[in-house]
Formats: sequence, structure tokens, C-alpha cells
Amino acid sequence: MKAVLARRHGPPETLTVEEIDSPVPGKGEVLVTVHASAVNFPDTLIIGNKYQFKPALPFSPGGEVAGTIKSVGPGVEGYAAGDRVIAVCGWGGFAEEVVTDARKLVRLPAGIAMEDAAALVITYGTSHYALQERANIQPGETLLVLGAAGGTGISAIELGKLMGARVIAAASTDEKLALCRQSGADETINYATEDLRERIKALTGGKGVDVVYDPVGGAYTEPALRSMAWKGRYLVIGFTAGEIPRPPLNLALLKGCSIVGVFYGGFSQAEPKRYDMLMQELLGWLAEGRIRPSITARYPLERAAEALRVVADRKATGKIMLSTALGRGGQ
Repeated sequence: MKAVLARRHGPPETLTVEEIDSPVPGKGEVLVTVHASAVNFPDTLIIGNKYQFKPALPFSPGGEVAGTIKSVGPGVEGYAAGDRVIAVCGWGGFAEEVVTDARKLVRLPAGIAMEDAAALVITYGTSHYALQERANIQPGETLLVLGAAGGTGISAIELGKLMGARVIAAASTDEKLALCRQSGADETINYATEDLRERIKALTGGKGVDVVYDPVGGAYTEPALRSMAWKGRYLVIGFTAGEIPRPPLNLALLKGCSIVGVFYGGFSQAEPKRYDMLMQELLGWLAEGRIRPSITARYPLERAAEALRVVADRKATGKIMLSTALGRGGQ
């Protein structure tokens, strides 16, 4: 089979595409034929040995895929060859086949496209958990989404609107903000040309925002935290800017607000039953058309490094996918 491999840690350009033996599922594992793989920011970290999970070299990046089960290992019950699934594999997904623990599978209902399914778990799952479980966002509250045009940001906009929030999207270009408005944002802020704090003040009549969704970190964290409403919730999603900020903690005291960590991978392991309940709710919304992943670019496996470079440079808008079908001349 064909696979994208990290034989040493480094930037996307160090990856190779090789023909390797198909993996064999062990006890409790399944072998999935990959139809679509999502490209996510953690993929850029894991190949550089900068992520909390550190697989042994060589390995293939790619943490979530959609496909069909090819075979099952000993002890696997409830799944069979031909079943359509989402595999939350952590790594290994940038390949034509991937072995994963059967406990990391999500059954994929008929009628949901493979690409949409592959785009669901990490981005929409994170945002769903963040907004519903960690922020307990309420209808009528104001949500500020930083880095709003990326895959995770777009999912936060969609889910925030679905949950009844007024959504302010902040991004670095007018092109990105146009996509945010198409995804349902009520207001937008170009934080490359506008003062973030002053614009938030103007848009909220001085009240501030109830929830901040921050996958960026860096220089935007402190002005966003200073713009919180009383009893607001600041959701720490990630640090795509590369800098882990150190905001003055007296701001949390003065605002009466909470700084809330969002570690979706940890949640899935610590609370598997609740994780499954949320995933089934997401799949239902996807099937009903209430959420729709914004897939803006598709690459074959051979161009995985290009796709990762776009994400690493924060030039991505919406969701980028890898497709094994493209490499075979499919669509």
C-alpha cells in the first residue's frame, strides 16, 4: 500500500511517500481502507515531535479518517468487513490503509459522505465539546472565535449559531472573513487591520463577550481576555500562533471569568460514554444538514506535504482533505 511517512522529525518537506506492506490487525484492532483523511494542525506538530503524543519513527501522520473496514483482528465484536466507519487513529491515517483500535471507531451511517465524516471528529468534536460541555454556552450569549477561518474556527461558528449564540469571527484577511460570514458569523473583525479590543467593545456596546474560543494563542490572547464579559468563559483550544501566552491572571479575577482548558483527546479517554453521546449528536446534525464541513481543498496522498505546509503556515481556510481516490484518478 501507499503511505506518507515521517522517517525523521521535521517540517512537512521531510515526509516521503512510499510503498509499504499492508498492516495486519492484532487483537482488538481493525484494518480500515482509507477513503478520506482530514489534515489538521496537530499533524504539523506530531511530525516535528512537538505534540503530546509521540509515535515511534517511522510513522504516518493523520489522526482521523473515514473509510471501510477491510478486516478485523481477534476479539473484535460488533464490526465486520465492509462496515463504513470513522477512525480516530491519532496517527497513521495518511495512507491507503490504517490499523486502529476498534474502540477508536465511530460507525458511519449510510448517506453521509466520507469526506464530510473525516472532517467531523477533531474539528467539530473539539468545538462541540468546548462550547457545550466546557463553556455551557447559552442562547443569546456572544461568542468570539479567534482564528475563525480555519477548520476548527469554522466549526465553532457553525455550532455556536446552532446553539443560539451571536457569533463574532476574527481572522487575518478579508478573504477569510468572507468565508466566516458564509458559515454564519454575525459580525467579523480583521485583527490584522483593526484593533481587536476596540472592535469588540464597539460590537458589544462595551459589555464584552461571554465566550472566547481561542485556537490561536500568541498576541491575541490578552486583548481577548481583557474583552470578556462578567462571568465569561475563555476556552483554551490550542496555539497555532506558536506562542503559548502568559496572560495576567488578575484579569480573570477582575472579570469574574474562567479560563477553561479544552483537551478533546483527554476527554475521549476519560469519559468514553459521554464522548460517544456527543459524537452521535454530531452525526445526527450532519445527517440532517444542520452542520456542513467547509471543505475548501483536496490533495492526493502524494501532495500531503503541500497540504500540511498550508496548514502549518496558517494559510488554510476551511478544511483540507487528503483523498486516496484522487491518486487513482477519482474525485
